[in-house]
Amino acid sequence: MPKNKGKGGKNRKRGKNEADDEKRELVFKEDGQEYAQVLRMLGNGRCEAMCIDGTKRLCHIRGKMHKKVWIAAGDIILVGLRDYQDDKADVILKYMPDEARLLKAYSELPDSVRLNEGIGGGIDGDDDEGEWGMIIFEFEDEDIDKI
Repeated sequence: MPKNKGKGGKNRKRGKNEADDEKRELVFKEDGQEYAQVLRMLGNGRCEAMCIDGTKRLCHIRGKMHKKVWIAAGDIILVGLRDYQDDKADVILKYMPDEARLLKAYSELPDSVRLNEGIGGGIDGDDDEGEWGMIIFEFEDEDIDKI
């Protein structure tokens, strides 16, 4: 049997992301970068995102983020635009939900962008539909006693 030369197995590698919970400085876009919202994940380290400038782009998740930062549909990301391909971009950073709310408060994101929007759509206060299009009924205590 071969001798183990490594420093540990998959559980050691799994525990490396524990320091990500700490607060980090909010990163704003620079020249050649744009904010985008993920429409769907495509696999193979790629996703389809709608950029704030109104262009739908195929985004490539950089190797530093691959399998370490999980990106889902509806997430706000920062993408680096390519000079030679306008329909493709590279994912630079994924914003946490509280960071995305701060970006919207600073007017970096337009009001048309809906935060916390997953595959089924977000929950707004003005409609009675839930996350997957289900209708939500609210009952008072007296209504339950009558049943």
